[in-house]
Amino acid sequence: MFRTRTPAALLVCTSVWLGGCATGTGHADRDRVLHEYREAAAFLQAARFAEAKPLLDDALLSLGGLTAGVDSARKARGYFHSESSKGFRGEPYERVMAYYYRGLLYWMDGEPDNARACFRNAQFQDADAEEGKYQADYALLDYLDGYVTAKLGGDGSDALRRARAVARLASLPDYDRNANVLVFFDMGRGPSKYAAGEYHEQLRFLPGHSAPTAVNLRVAGLSVRSGPADDLTFQATTRGGRQMDYVLANKAVFKGTTDAFGNAAIVSGAVLAAGGSHRHSAADEVGAGLLVAGVLAKIVSAATTPSADVRMWDNLPNYIGFTALRVPPGEQRLTADFIDPAGRVVFTREVNFTVVPGGRDTVLYLSDRH
Repeated sequence: MFRTRTPAALLVCTSVWLGGCATGTGHADRDRVLHEYREAAAFLQAARFAEAKPLLDDALLSLGGLTAGVDSARKARGYFHSESSKGFRGEPYERVMAYYYRGLLYWMDGEPDNARACFRNAQFQDADAEEGKYQADYALLDYLDGYVTAKLGGDGSDALRRARAVARLASLPDYDRNANVLVFFDMGRGPSKYAAGEYHEQLRFLPGHSAPTAVNLRVAGLSVRSGPADDLTFQATTRGGRQMDYVLANKAVFKGTTDAFGNAAIVSGAVLAAGGSHRHSAADEVGAGLLVAGVLAKIVSAATTPSADVRMWDNLPNYIGFTALRVPPGEQRLTADFIDPAGRVVFTREVNFTVVPGGRDTVLYLSDRH
């Protein structure tokens, strides 16, 4: 018969300790920003712009708060809280898109200065890449920053130079201060996240895809073909490691170590206990202690949560682009043909709009989402 009090007491303490770690932020609260991202994108794609704005405003307020996510992020770094228990903020490419979308909506509302602030904030979200050459390398964000400056009578040449230095997908034209119709467009489906590694501790990305690779715009006798300026798959996969990657790697090591110790202790304890005499012996005590220690180690290992957070903004595009046009005043209809590399039309969207003589810029947003 095994007789030991100390390991049993440890078992009780461990149960209380692990039980105390079970509390956390509720699903609705920790996923609130994620839901706002998704709903805002869906409203944009449905041309319900007024409904997208408050969702983005609330999400950006959460991102910009000085203590945003601090408590839940601190808990997520512990061994017994998963990364997904923290309040969702998104990877940098997701946060970039929240600011980018809010910027184009500000411009649509005749507030280009606020739009520029959003584009700059978006670029800032991409400024901490592990590899320096990929820091703040969205060509479109710098291009739009400079374009707004030029529209407001300033000198946007520095931003234009920065944009051209990182442009990978298309050449960027000089700013046309007299263009009065500004077209933002999205194409394809963005990258998706998955977890790899023995304990799913490694965040990885599956590339996004897009059947169309350019858009042909026809309006008021004009026909302009434009390609994307940035690729979200490229942005998601070129940032290098995250701070949380190192935390999760350490959790994975801890989980593996405690699991291996638990297995060894249980086996050793069983052997010692079985080898003892029918009467109480020192081997019985040691064996019992090892068995309980092994069980405790297995409990701790099972409670350790190194899995990477794979929650994602899953209705983002793969490509984003922009074109500026000069269109005569009056009622207009724009036809946008989204075309594949062979020049075939994949999808067509039509937009009716009005150009006001001498008025503010007309800003259009187009997506190939059905």
